[in-house]
Amino acid sequence: MRVLLTGATGLIGRELGQRLAARGDTLVCLVRDMQSARRRLPFPAVCHAWEHMREVPAAALEGVDAVVHLAGEPVADARWSAGKKALIRDSRVLGTRHLVRAVLAHGAGVKAFVQGSASGFFGERGDERLTAASTQGVGFLPDVVEAWEAELLPLRQRRPDVRVPVVRTGIVLAREGGALAEMLPLFRVSAAGRLGSGRQWMSWIHVDDIVRLFLHALDSQATGVLEGVAPQPARNREFTASLCRALGVFENLAAPPLAVQALFGERAAIVLGSTRLEPAATLASGFEFRFATLDAALDDLLRPLRGGVWERRWEQWLPHTPQALWPFFCDAHNLEEITPPFLGFQVLGSSTPEIGAGTLIDYRLKLNGVPLAWRTRIDVWDPPRRFVDLQARGPYALWHHTHDFEPLGGGTVMRDTVRYRLPAGWLGSVAGGRLVGSWVERIFDYRARRIDERFGT
Repeated sequence: MRVLLTGATGLIGRELGQRLAARGDTLVCLVRDMQSARRRLPFPAVCHAWEHMREVPAAALEGVDAVVHLAGEPVADARWSAGKKALIRDSRVLGTRHLVRAVLAHGAGVKAFVQGSASGFFGERGDERLTAASTQGVGFLPDVVEAWEAELLPLRQRRPDVRVPVVRTGIVLAREGGALAEMLPLFRVSAAGRLGSGRQWMSWIHVDDIVRLFLHALDSQATGVLEGVAPQPARNREFTASLCRALGVFENLAAPPLAVQALFGERAAIVLGSTRLEPAATLASGFEFRFATLDAALDDLLRPLRGGVWERRWEQWLPHTPQALWPFFCDAHNLEEITPPFLGFQVLGSSTPEIGAGTLIDYRLKLNGVPLAWRTRIDVWDPPRRFVDLQARGPYALWHHTHDFEPLGGGTVMRDTVRYRLPAGWLGSVAGGRLVGSWVERIFDYRARRIDERFGT
């Protein structure tokens, strides 16, 4: 199947694209920044430049069998100025309008149009039990979602042969990105608690389940509105307690509503509002959840982070086989080429002529101008699929770096997973967690750019 995907570099889009590619589908992606997308997409795709204010290129619809539309300006990443609110609305309403027009004009082969939407449709509803059949709420987000979904009407009227399922997604829980990732820095150091009274309902879903739900909407005969939420919504106080249990930390004092409103402005409605949405239509469509309870979802996501461990993952698709890439990445001296200059990184030598399990490699680098010695040990050596290096001596209490090379679509998904722990335990996390995290982010962003320059298309 040939699938046109928007929002491909987002939290859901990246995971969904990988799964579609892994099963043999061809991906066509509409992206704002071609160069950035090339580095960030962890799957092979034909990309076309597009922004919501413009018509969709006709070429993007050639041979397309289905559309999955996920694009939209992030809602919770900044205060809602007039400009931000206009962008939130227009990116969804105008973007969908242009995409529908393109399908009507150039997408004769399209048989399914899966629309990503939001549980914000329902607004503040207290303890009311909600389903897809419930009425629209009142406020900015309900109005945006109503206008957004209304743009699908011409497609339904003029192309009744096209299935149009709409997934109203709640709070997506994921270790990498989304609401949970925003919460973690404060919760990890026991510096956060419930928001306001804690009585407000949160309708959540594990990232694995929301990706599977979009696949279900694409492959099944589902139509109409599906609720992209797990079967058991939780009050904020229950969510907070479950999150703290999963991390093995204690809960701090609640944040008063006035403080939350002062910090977030109008967008405080997202975290203080109550939406008790249940997946009646989703379950009726035959979908089965893997993570139906909050404790199970948070335990799955956060178990690796217990004990003060931080984890980050980077993925990049390259148009070469693992066998072709392996020689470059298993040569320690090539690390100097893909490490940012601010680290002053140098490879000093290794304990064996050829790298393998047990090899020790010595480096020299600088952090904020302070020279540091670093020694790593190769713990796993599995050519050309994986190798793992551990810090044997250096500035971290733990450094565990897994390099995976996964064949996909005639190329390779190169995946770096870094697990690290700072010295001095809780105090180390409080004092240096965000700073070290930003360093690690800079290092691997630079690495992705250099790798793309050398091996990308």
